[in-house]
Amino acid sequence: MRDQRLPTSPDFWRSPLRGTWFTSVLGLVLLAGITVLFVTGLLSYAAYNPDLSPVNDQTPDKGLLGFYLFSWPTRPAWLYRLNQGVHVTLGITLIPVLLAKLWSVVPKLFTLPPARSLAHALERISLLLLVGGGLFEFVTGVLNIQLDYVFPGSFYPLHFYGAWVFFAAFVAHAVLKLPAALRNVRGLREERGELHAPRPDPPTVSRRGALGLVGGGSLLLFGTTVGHSFDGVARQTAVLAPHGGSEPGSGPNGFQINKTAAYARIDPAETAADAWRLVLTGRTGTLRLSRADLARLPLYSSALPIACVEGWSTSNQWWRGVRLRDLAALVGHDRPTDVYVESLQRHGAFRHAALRANQVGDERSLLALYVNGEDLDPDHGFPARVIVPAAPGVLNTKWVARLTFGDLR
Repeated sequence: MRDQRLPTSPDFWRSPLRGTWFTSVLGLVLLAGITVLFVTGLLSYAAYNPDLSPVNDQTPDKGLLGFYLFSWPTRPAWLYRLNQGVHVTLGITLIPVLLAKLWSVVPKLFTLPPARSLAHALERISLLLLVGGGLFEFVTGVLNIQLDYVFPGSFYPLHFYGAWVFFAAFVAHAVLKLPAALRNVRGLREERGELHAPRPDPPTVSRRGALGLVGGGSLLLFGTTVGHSFDGVARQTAVLAPHGGSEPGSGPNGFQINKTAAYARIDPAETAADAWRLVLTGRTGTLRLSRADLARLPLYSSALPIACVEGWSTSNQWWRGVRLRDLAALVGHDRPTDVYVESLQRHGAFRHAALRANQVGDERSLLALYVNGEDLDPDHGFPARVIVPAAPGVLNTKWVARLTFGDLR
């Protein structure tokens, strides 16, 4: 007989809510939701052009896990905005479902003996990887959304490897449990097992009521998060998401930013008219252009949003500047080619970035000098910044100092 005060005893778990039907419903919701999270996560990875230059993807020894199937497109311009909005909002919305599912299966984590057979041992290992990987992915994701990097190492490789471990365990678990889950949800047969309490306490709420509580929690998180992908009143409802307050300031430059000029340690003396020069390097050599030189070149306008990996985004802003492909032509590249972009920012991630030839060649891709009819302000990248349709915000480099055109692969 096991001590009933210990979690290894079946009598320790007394909730009448636990059972295969309750767990199966939660599992099917997670099956659909986590699949979407994984796909949008892979698309987010692809948006960084990971095989283009090590500056865009510094995941070590990724091997086949870092497969890359296509060049990230520039159309539609809101593609990355939609992808990251779905990825982040759905991830936060699923938190109550994940916690409820973990609560429903927690007795299995304490089952003794640890392994009754080889198959049982493999199932227990997959369950530990599933629970540990799920908690790791959701926790690091939420911390990244809040810009709270308390975990050791860089978020990108940690989240990348954690996603593969978690999803591999998730697929194995789904293959094993999906037939039983479908039977239980259809009501054909509720299979009794380790999840059912041998001596349950009297019920205080039905299982459907518990599901309603979980669903209500998810709706609350959705309603207090989704606004980070919009402007105006909707953004003010995103109290649990970054950049969820009112717009920063007013006027043409009064839209969301991530890093300020002060945070990036941009010295105003470096951006002054008599000091700043854009260095262009390409097939025919190097050019140095002042901001006045750039302003005398043919200028074009593009209406493009900014979308960040943390899920927040802006509506379209009107940018005006020199096309990247025209700058490439100035240094001998008649056809669009890759570009390596360097910022005046000297420290921190993505002070350098690489863009593909299809991004350079898009007529909407600019080295922007103006936004919404006025000069860029320092926080938006004065004296010049890159703006590219459908690209992650960190690839739209601010405070640009040098553009090096040429094949980067």
